[in-house]
Amino acid sequence: MSARPDDAPAPPFVPPPAPPSVPAPAAAARLLARIRADRRAERWVPAFERDWAKALEDARYSYSLTPVHDVVRAWQARMAVTPAVDAFLAAGMDDSDGIASEDALGIRP
Repeated sequence: MSARPDDAPAPPFVPPPAPPSVPAPAAAARLLARIRADRRAERWVPAFERDWAKALEDARYSYSLTPVHDVVRAWQARMAVTPAVDAFLAAGMDDSDGIASEDALGIRP
């Protein structure tokens, strides 16, 4: 038994939201190369490697590559906004009223 009258049109089909795209198999290697070429490599390479190692360990126990994909996506996002952040800082803009990145992006796992 249905709550919809027989003569009522069926509701339109709404597909479920698409899952996040899966990074390419070599995305982490390309990303690490970009990080190593950046002027912040001294700080960022150890941070990426720490995140990567934790994601691999999590994936090993969960049998899911989601933690690995999440690390790649997070670091791709960081690298994507780097030019905008550099331009902002180079322009001498006042960032004293900003918020901590952890508040905006969440705490890293």
